[in-house]
Formats: sequence, structure tokens, C-alpha cells
Amino acid sequence: MPISISSTEAKACAFFAKPYFAVVGASTNQAKFGYKIFAWYIYRNLPATPINPSSSHISVDGTAYATLASITALPHPRDTALSVITPPSVTLKILEEAKKIGISSVWLQPGTWDDAVVEFATAKDNFTDVVAGLGGRGHDGWCVLVDGERALKANGKL
Repeated sequence: MPISISSTEAKACAFFAKPYFAVVGASTNQAKFGYKIFAWYIYRNLPATPINPSSSHISVDGTAYATLASITALPHPRDTALSVITPPSVTLKILEEAKKIGISSVWLQPGTWDDAVVEFATAKDNFTDVVAGLGGRGHDGWCVLVDGERALKANGKL
């Protein structure tokens, strides 16, 4: 299911209007996108929580950030925008959980979605703001590392 670029740009801006952020698939491995995307939030002084069930913390430039094992442990899920860096089969389960706890904004990084994931994410009444699919300024689809800066500036957060 294609997503309109202009519509997705507006949703990316709305995503960054949230006061809190969580990164599902945050990684301790600096070579992985789960680390790079979590670090991107930290470098911009955004309140981001790493979600990783197998690691107690993620360190960025010597500072350790405590992880949560699941998004269900987020203290403010309705006020949290969720970046997802997991395979599509895991992403679908994360989205089902996110819907149950009231998360309304999700950014599905390239490689995290397939048709079933996008269909669920964009289904009526599931999420208000979904950033996913082809488009953006990168060649693999909408990515925080490539498209996030512009959306942050549009929200006056940079």
C-alpha cells in the first residue's frame, strides 16, 4: 500500500511533536542501525528510551542509558513516538502492542516493514501518525537518519 510523500512529511512533523521517544531495536553494536538511530536522538537532546530485551543499557559516547525490555514498560506511552528497527515479523507484533497501550505515532525504519505491516499500521483507528514506506530523501525509504532533521526543524526542536 503506497503512502503519499506529502502526507508522510506531515506525519513525520507530527511524530516529532511528541514529548518522548522510544527506539525499539536499539542496539549496543555501534555498526547497527539500532545503535545509530538511538544515538541520533541522543545527539539532538531528545528524551529517547532504548527498548532492548537482552541488554540492560546502551552506551552513547560513554553515557549509559537504561533500556526497557518492552514498550509496555514505557511511563508515558500516549505521549511517546516510537521508532522501530526490527524485522517485519517482529514489527507487526510491536505495532499490535503499541496500539494496545495507546501509542499513536510510529516511524518504521527501512527494512522494518512489508505490505502486512504497512497495512496494519495505516488501518483506520490504529495510529494517527505513521512514517513508513518508500519516499523520503533516502534511497531505501523514510529514515530518521535522513529525514528526521527536516521534521525536527519544522517543529522548532532544532
